[in-house]
Amino acid sequence: MTLPVFDGHNDVVLRLDAGRDFFSESDEGHIDLPRAQRGRFAGGLFAVFVSSPELHEPAEGPSGPYALPLSPPIDPDAARARADHLVQILFGVEAQGGLRIVRSADDVTTALDDGELAAVLHFEGADAIRDLAELERDYQRGLRSLGLVWSRANRYAEGVPFRFPASPDTGPGLTAEGRELVRACNRLGVLVDLSHLNLRGFFDVAELSDAPLVASHSNVHALCASTRNLLDEQLDAIASSGGIVGVNFAVAFLREDGGLERDTPLDVVVQHIEYLVDRMGVEHVGLGSDFDGAAPPNELGDVAALPKLFDALRARGYDEATLAKIAHGNWRRVLHETWRD
Repeated sequence: MTLPVFDGHNDVVLRLDAGRDFFSESDEGHIDLPRAQRGRFAGGLFAVFVSSPELHEPAEGPSGPYALPLSPPIDPDAARARADHLVQILFGVEAQGGLRIVRSADDVTTALDDGELAAVLHFEGADAIRDLAELERDYQRGLRSLGLVWSRANRYAEGVPFRFPASPDTGPGLTAEGRELVRACNRLGVLVDLSHLNLRGFFDVAELSDAPLVASHSNVHALCASTRNLLDEQLDAIASSGGIVGVNFAVAFLREDGGLERDTPLDVVVQHIEYLVDRMGVEHVGLGSDFDGAAPPNELGDVAALPKLFDALRARGYDEATLAKIAHGNWRRVLHETWRD
């Protein structure tokens, strides 16, 4: 049985900006419409990410096998122009009938029933949000999910640098503007994504927010001691709030050694899922692949391979009702509760 999958994170918009055709099958990257249909990839959070000009490929560094120097905060006006450009790319795909940008949990259900991809407009980092009036304008045109930071500082919070092995306790918490942004998101019904946020910022949001806590694409620190992964105390806070963790397929956040080897067994992904299920309960576990933004295991090389993961979970004794929660049910519940439909 092939289950529809709603996924917590992808970066396909960046690949479309680089010239990929969403409607034709390719052996490059991870997501296009034909492969999505084969793997029953039914939608998810589609990231608008403003990169820094000086970012480069990760390399061996003094803090481990995945150490990426981070840039200073980027110019908000430049971030806004770039974000607007990427949003228009996603709207362009919608106009061609490839997906539906969803604004409510009912929209998600309708899109899935109609066989369309349900795309949540998500900003990976709030660098382009220059003030709260701008947040409201973005909400009006479809923004429903916002990460306060990528892995760099901005006016709102501090992102974790990519370090291994290291703790996510890497700096100060939310700024005063960051606190106001969280309150505004709660008021509007915008999901606040905690992936890439450091430990103090995470617990600042946990104290402020009245919505379920969400880490859209993060893994278990106890299994892979990357700054990008979550400590047990963070997992407990997410579960207590009724939230969700989307398991990230990036091998550097899966492997015990933090390595970048794509020849990583599928069982390593299963281990993170099982740890989360045991620690938090199955109602708080989903997927957050990071397709088109990170290097997954070879066995999960693109969206067409998603059924392999669920076959592996079946082999561990998971029944279909439980698998449906992980595949899409938990995400749909959290979106419904967060967006207050």
